[in-house]
Amino acid sequence: MTDRGRPGEKGSSSPRPPAGGGGAKLLLSRLRALMANQAQDPKRLERVVELIANTMVADVCSIYLRSEDESLLLMATQGLRPEAVGRTRMKENEGLVGLVSSTARPLRLTDAFSHPRFSYRPETGEDPFHSFLGVPILRGGRVLGVVVVQNRTERAYDDEEAEALQTVAMVLAELVASAADTLSAGLRQTRPVELRGRAMNEGLASGVVHLYDPVVPPARLFAADPELEERRLNDALEALRNSIDAMLTRAGPVLFGESRDVLETYRLFAHDPSWEARLVEAVRTGLSAEAAVDRVRREHRARLENARDGFLRERLHDLEDLENRLLRQLNGDDGGGRVAPPGAILVASRIGPAELLEYRDAQLAGIALEEAGAGSHAAIVARAMGVPAVGGLTGLVTRAEDGDLMIIDGEGGVVHIRPEAEMMSSFQARVAISEQTQAELSRLRDEPARTTDGVEIDLYINAGLSFDLDHLDAVGAKGVGLFRTEFQFMASETMPGLDEQSQFYKSVIDRAGDRPVTFRTIDLGGDKIAPFMGRREREENPALGWRALRMALDHPFFFRRQLRALIRASRGKTLRLMFPMVATVEEFEAARRLLDSEMEWAVKFGRDLPNRLQVGAMVETPSLAFSIDQLKGKADFLSVGTNDLMQFFFAADRDNARLAGRYDLLSRPAMRLMQRMRQRADEASLPITVCGEAAGRPLEALALIALGYRKLSMQASRIAPVKLLVRSVDMAVLARDVQAVLDGPAPSIRNAMLSVAAGLGLKI
Repeated sequence: MTDRGRPGEKGSSSPRPPAGGGGAKLLLSRLRALMANQAQDPKRLERVVELIANTMVADVCSIYLRSEDESLLLMATQGLRPEAVGRTRMKENEGLVGLVSSTARPLRLTDAFSHPRFSYRPETGEDPFHSFLGVPILRGGRVLGVVVVQNRTERAYDDEEAEALQTVAMVLAELVASAADTLSAGLRQTRPVELRGRAMNEGLASGVVHLYDPVVPPARLFAADPELEERRLNDALEALRNSIDAMLTRAGPVLFGESRDVLETYRLFAHDPSWEARLVEAVRTGLSAEAAVDRVRREHRARLENARDGFLRERLHDLEDLENRLLRQLNGDDGGGRVAPPGAILVASRIGPAELLEYRDAQLAGIALEEAGAGSHAAIVARAMGVPAVGGLTGLVTRAEDGDLMIIDGEGGVVHIRPEAEMMSSFQARVAISEQTQAELSRLRDEPARTTDGVEIDLYINAGLSFDLDHLDAVGAKGVGLFRTEFQFMASETMPGLDEQSQFYKSVIDRAGDRPVTFRTIDLGGDKIAPFMGRREREENPALGWRALRMALDHPFFFRRQLRALIRASRGKTLRLMFPMVATVEEFEAARRLLDSEMEWAVKFGRDLPNRLQVGAMVETPSLAFSIDQLKGKADFLSVGTNDLMQFFFAADRDNARLAGRYDLLSRPAMRLMQRMRQRADEASLPITVCGEAAGRPLEALALIALGYRKLSMQASRIAPVKLLVRSVDMAVLARDVQAVLDGPAPSIRNAMLSVAAGLGLKI
């Protein structure tokens, strides 16, 4: 064995370690044998540091692990004083070890003492050791600890040595995580955590955490045949690149020419030779192809956690997305359906609609996401699946671990990770009350939504997926007041063709039977991006940008294909469709001309037509709200999208957490706008429906019907509570009281509305 010298002796020149790839390969080979032969050895960390020090010809190797108080505790060392083990502790903002942990990035120094973050600990006996190489031990975006090597000489650790130690750190992450109970309480998180986000779908649930990201099991970390692993990696890379190239070829020039540069950027990441080189090099050290991808992914995810720049975060998201795709290629995942324990809560940083749909048959209890809001496409799928969901939970993925118990509160937008017994007891009491209430509400299914003085209110459901139609009979809705057609595009890797669209729309119409279905033409852009669009172009204000009808009118070929599919699907039946985010009457007229052209085309070529065509406009912009009279004789109906209308009316981004709740539909300006729109619609003989989220909130629904709205479309689960309110109220009294509030001096309309409801004996 090489003599590395004793602490305190004047340093000799240490020989160089084996060169990069060879050094990493030798390290992994020895570590693999150690893990296989001494998996249950309580001194395995001591064996590991000895192995690393000997192989890298280092004077010191130390492992620091995160403890319960989030500090970093020295757990094993070769070369420092043994009595420092279990005593020397570094805070996140302290010392070089703390710096490696807080940045989640390697640190190489030829003279550690000269660094401003150096923290001297006399009990370690590290006086003679000048050079320093520290690497974070990463798992799931979380830093579990730091592994350090040191030498007496002012040695410049090269890239290959740093790569070798990073590879070992990845294996260490699995070793220490599997032994978390015996090594450090801080490795396996045990403290209860409460995270607040935004409700995506209401409801209460509890279950074990199931992490969405592909997981590489410890048994697949090492490769028995590196050459075979390299071939597997190359085959998977080729398949990944081919799929992205095909996506670009099919979708780029057809629909989103302006976004082609974004797709090209995504493609460049997949073809990046430096990314490939890092993966290949990791495989050549002895890692499996999956472990090689996972190692690089861990580094990117750790950087993502610390990235503050929005553009950088997007690029890191691109890389992580590619790495997840590559892992699924290696695992032979054909997307035929994900597996999760029944009753589990799916936890992810973010997830696309197609991936979420793959869990449809997994019997999930709930969904918790870091990066999603109430209006996201993930929220739409969660509602269709009928499970509680919360998004916007910052730091969720690093705080939750597979198998943790979690409570998800889809009403308050809160999740509790590892809840205490008292919290669980309170939660179970809430669930019991909720189940009793739902049982009582279900009895109203076949009852009409009619006020005590005989005013009928038509209640419809909002839908976006074919299985949303399952709720029509269950809740006794009049029909579908809003069917979001864009979801078919968002759930597809390639742009759906004419036949595919037509068959889908026909299935929706057939399943609805005699009940009307109002199709909203494609509403992409803003926060709704189809996979084949790539990342959207950077817009300063995407909600106000190139989206919905604006995008459709700029791509008439694509838009006409959708209109043709809707006409074909509605043969012999009524076709009701409406255009989203109409800003001017001229835009509505332009869209209507394209629709008329498609009707003329169908006649010319002898195609069957709908027996009735009804065309409407979504009122989502203040400009159209003040132009309703000009739509007389041009439109057949109107539908108010309160989500967008209110954010434009108040100039307040609805996905901005700082503005959430600041601007309220139950305010004088908003209610007066809603009242004026209803009056102008009546004067123009245009039936008008409210289909935004406000329609399904009890207090807002009361205000809307008091203002004269007679058609409301909402989430299916809200039909019964709204119907109960409607059946409990005298419309004449309600309208009088609400108008008095609107005309009165009360500073808070919401509080005044609560008083009105209480005065009428209504429970909100």
